[in-house]
Amino acid sequence: MYKNIKLYSNSSFKDKRGLYWTSWTKKQIKNLNFNHDKFSLSKKNVLRGIHGDQKTWKLVSCPYGKVFVVILNNIKKSSSYMKYMQFILSNKNNKSILIPPGYGLGFFCLSKECIFHYKLSYKGKYNDTKQQFTIKWNDPRHKIKWPKGKKITSTRDT
Repeated sequence: MYKNIKLYSNSSFKDKRGLYWTSWTKKQIKNLNFNHDKFSLSKKNVLRGIHGDQKTWKLVSCPYGKVFVVILNNIKKSSSYMKYMQFILSNKNNKSILIPPGYGLGFFCLSKECIFHYKLSYKGKYNDTKQQFTIKWNDPRHKIKWPKGKKITSTRDT
């Protein structure tokens, strides 16, 4: 549905000690230079986003817990402008999503706690909120079917 959005199944190893998995390799994702990593820790029912910008590629995963992810196209000249895709990411499915510039990302924590990993690739200086767009998570134009639960949001996302 969306150009350049890719879902990756990551290699993993599980034994009695736990789980070990690879989130990306240079061979898997060519021509991108990731230069910034971020993690967010959220409790159940936390909703983050929908945020994005026009220059950053994101590779996202959930190494702990379970999240409902929404990716919304914010490229005005695109035929799928303001349409969205949804995914479930968790430490059990070991998946990552590559998201191109111009797409908004939001997620909702489904488990007691979750850790969300962002691997970012951008050029030049980057300031998170000043250069990002925000799309209201419950804007009726998008008809996003978020999971049930009282949403815990930031002031920016309210």
